[in-house]
Parts: sequence; C-alpha cells; structure tokens
Amino acid sequence: MTTSHRLAAECFGTFWLTFGGCGSAVIAAGYPSLGIGFLGVAFAFGLTVLTMAYAVGHISGGHFNPAVTVGLWTAGRFRTGDLVPYILAQVIGAIAAAAVLFLIASGKPGWEPGGFASNGYGSLSPGQYGLGACFLAEVVLTFFFLMIITGCTSKGAAAGFAGIPIGLALTLIHLVSIPITNTSVNPARSTGPALFAGGAYIGQLWLFWLAPLIGAAVAGLLARWLYEPVEITETVVVVETETRVG
Repeated sequence: MTTSHRLAAECFGTFWLTFGGCGSAVIAAGYPSLGIGFLGVAFAFGLTVLTMAYAVGHISGGHFNPAVTVGLWTAGRFRTGDLVPYILAQVIGAIAAAAVLFLIASGKPGWEPGGFASNGYGSLSPGQYGLGACFLAEVVLTFFFLMIITGCTSKGAAAGFAGIPIGLALTLIHLVSIPITNTSVNPARSTGPALFAGGAYIGQLWLFWLAPLIGAAVAGLLARWLYEPVEITETVVVVETETRVG
C-alpha cells in the first residue's frame, strides 16, 4: 500500500471511532427512556475499533490513535518517518468526525452542545475527579491498552484475531473510566470534540495528549523487552489472506 492509502485509512478509521463513540455519547446515551448509558457508550467505542480493524487495519495497521502510533514506535514496530503523518491523519479524521456530529446533533430544536463528549478533569470530569486522579487513570489505562495491542500482535499470538481483544479492551477501559475523565486514551478523539465544546475543554486538552502518550510510550518500551522481537516494521491487527480459485 502507498503512503496515501495508509494515511487515508488512518483518517477514515479515526473518523469512525470518534463519530461512533462520541456520537453514541452525544446522541444516544441520555435519550429519554431508551438511553444506552455508560454501558452502551463503552461498547460503541469498542465496536468502532473492532469494525475498522477489519475494514482498514490491513492497509494502515489499524492505529486510529496517536498514542497507539507512539507506543508502537517505541516498541520498534513502526517507522519514524511515518510518525507525524499518521498522527496528523488521525487528528484530521477526529476533527472531521466531530464537525459532522455537531451538524447532525444541532439539527434537534433546542439542542445544547454542553461538553460534547469532551474529556475533562476537576469540574469538567463527569465524577468531579481531580487532576492527579485523571492523569493517573489515563496513563495506566493507555499503558494497558498498548500492552494488549502489542501482545495480541506479537509472534505466537493468534493471527488475524487481534481486533477482537483490542476492541474488547477499549470497551473495558471505557467501563472503568467514563466517570473519571469521560475516557480519552486517544489524543485525537479528545481533540475533535474539545474544539467544538470550546472554552475550558480546550484548556484541559493538554492532559489528554500528555497522559496517553506517556502511558503508550512506557508500554512500548516494556513490550520491546517482554515480547519476542518482530521482523516487520509495523504491527497490523488483521492478516491478509489470499483466496485462490481452482
């Protein structure tokens, strides 16, 4: 695949993650009588990763998250030259998704954006958790997310099935941390909604870049030691198969 194909896949996948996950929170979570609540939002985020892993993961590696890209880079599984282009593509996808979601959600009379599924700490935390607790939660959860990703895609792991535990891991992460930070573990996902929520949410965005990147980088370094070194320069969550006729 060419670089343009891979960047398009990352942009497309991150769009779906942000639109599907944040959309479930903005539109469906609190819908009168039939709202999906925290459980539904958690599954929505997990399903976005699962579906895109199999849709475009074989093209780009299925990162859809700057923290995943950085973690795989520190693990020695991703090329340095692609680091910034991947992150830019992911952020663009997330911002585009937030823009589309805003246009759809604002079509309801009397709708107010509020936090618009943004992440926050202190007064902007759903459970009013402080800065230290939110920072620690994001570091730890992103660390384990990357350990799961690197473990599921290492030599000896079941080939072609990594998208399933990775999607379930993201679901579990949301089940734990929605009340704490509204769950980031993904700086791109945090950036898109924050730009539309504005104000204090933009001011707190730094934490949802710094904490996930720290957690991911540490996990990548540990994975470099823990798992058998891989020969390829990229990690993919889906293995392409060749279909032969006759």
